[in-house]
Amino acid sequence: MSAVRTVLGDVPGGELGVCDAHDHLFFASPRLPGEELRDASAARAELAAFRERGGGAVVQWTPYGLGRRAADLPALSRDTGIHVVAATGLHQDVHYDEGTLAALRGRASEVFVGELTRGIGTSGVRAGLIKVAGGFHALDAHARWTMTAAAEAHHATGAPIAVHLELGTGALDVLELLCGELAVPSHRVILGHLNRSPDPVTHREAAGSGCWLAFDGPSRGNHATDWRMPDAVRDLAEAGFGDRLLLGGDTTTASARSVDGGPGMPYLLRRVAPRLALAVGEELVRRVLTENPARAFAVDWR
Repeated sequence: MSAVRTVLGDVPGGELGVCDAHDHLFFASPRLPGEELRDASAARAELAAFRERGGGAVVQWTPYGLGRRAADLPALSRDTGIHVVAATGLHQDVHYDEGTLAALRGRASEVFVGELTRGIGTSGVRAGLIKVAGGFHALDAHARWTMTAAAEAHHATGAPIAVHLELGTGALDVLELLCGELAVPSHRVILGHLNRSPDPVTHREAAGSGCWLAFDGPSRGNHATDWRMPDAVRDLAEAGFGDRLLLGGDTTTASARSVDGGPGMPYLLRRVAPRLALAVGEELVRRVLTENPARAFAVDWR
């Protein structure tokens, strides 16, 4: 039976409820010194605040080597009543030292499969998706290596592959590699950050492949596109792709958490969802937050 693999075990997709399809409870990268998400108490408070707004599930896209703190996730899920999905995979190479990447050469797919089926480290927590990343308008050698490993892990397990698109670019290159050359079914691919490059032609072409399109996070200083996101979502809905859309918060720094004065996870339900409802109607927003993630992350696990 198809199920979403959460940190507390597999559950039917319909049990997720309102889902933040792309966010981070823990995240630490040398690219963001001083902004690490490492505080378990803050993570618990953020989940509780999301729960108070009606949230039911959070998908953490933090991959291998970036401070996932997998062993802490089950208690946070139990304490707050929020389903949490963890990730395996790799981010862009700039987030790692060479030693970390060198240790995975020739065995990345094996590591991904192990984290999906046996657990992350000694935590026993199994990942429910594979996170990888492209570059700005291109796929470098690192992206091709990690996506190839992700595709191998998908074929071994059925796991969905979630892709960080740098500033929302490179979507069609990613699909050509993953779904073309590497034969990953398009409905198992989730493209993230489409809001950062609100190109309706590319969006419709990507959606037409059958993949998932994630609009995740309020705008940041270097990509102020919030005002264009409702039009992009409406364009896709009017083209018949409302059933391919996902929404997320993508909280990656401590200052962005609501408990530290930022928008955080609750902002998705406090501001983003009502604003989108004005553009596309409350019923579609409800489906994007509930029915779509239930299908996007549910897998016939192998």
